[in-house]
Amino acid sequence: MMKSGSNLEKILRAGHFAFTGELGPPRGAHAEEVRKKAAHLKGRVDAVNITDNQTAVVRMASWAASLILIQEGIEPNYQMVCRDRNRLAMQADILGAAALGIRNMLCLSGDHCLFGDHPTAKGVFDLDSIQLIRMVKQLRDEGKFQSGADVDGRPAIFIGAASNPFADPFEWRVQRLAKKVEAGVDFIQTQCIYNMAKFREFIRLANEEGLTEKVFILAGITPMKSLGMAKYMKTKVPGMDVPDEIISRLQGVPRDKQAEEGIRIALEQIAELKEMKGVHGVHLMAIEWEHRVPEIAERAGMLPRPVVG
Repeated sequence: MMKSGSNLEKILRAGHFAFTGELGPPRGAHAEEVRKKAAHLKGRVDAVNITDNQTAVVRMASWAASLILIQEGIEPNYQMVCRDRNRLAMQADILGAAALGIRNMLCLSGDHCLFGDHPTAKGVFDLDSIQLIRMVKQLRDEGKFQSGADVDGRPAIFIGAASNPFADPFEWRVQRLAKKVEAGVDFIQTQCIYNMAKFREFIRLANEEGLTEKVFILAGITPMKSLGMAKYMKTKVPGMDVPDEIISRLQGVPRDKQAEEGIRIALEQIAELKEMKGVHGVHLMAIEWEHRVPEIAERAGMLPRPVVG
């Protein structure tokens, strides 16, 4: 495997507990909005995910927002979904991203167009996320396009993908993870975790299968802002598993204290994840709450971030 030059990769390979963040690009062309959000993340996380038309809603291109992050001295984790591009466009974008200094990439299927602001748009889905992983690995390690032609200048990319330990049927979750490992993924970021018992079982099975020795797993954490958010996540968001005990804890505090309780739950989870065999880091998805990341990072004992050469 060629060296990617990724800071995230160096952190993980050095055995540090990684800490990544997330940033949703704006619904317009204001670079300043990206910079404003990025300022809260700088120096507090090892890399920042830039979402790609998340929930099938049009936003600034993920590669463009990634470049703004690089200008700000932050390492992006460039997300690419299979929904919007065929394999020609994907390979072109991967080469372009690598040429401009993007070193991490998250390969995703993408939310269906029906969920977004252009429900009649045609979904492409020329490849799925596992095929996309394989394609990036082929470009990087074999120097071959999917057509079989030679690549003149391989993209140095640290390859990531997502995993949802909570979607049904549960017993297929680890098998799907194994397929991504087999396809060549280097690191995994999971869906937001609320059901810790189920996640513990997922990691136990992944450890048993030897997968956690082949791939770095970063556990996804999204702090609850309110009881309303928790109820919405529980009932309206597919593939999300919010146990009743989380609802009860938030119900048990006044409305103006619910955000603090949500952060406290997240901090308890991070403390447990740090001690969990097979978990190599945390991916903090503070959705439109980037300004709380410094405080969460501090209270979780994640600062200062390690510097690796």
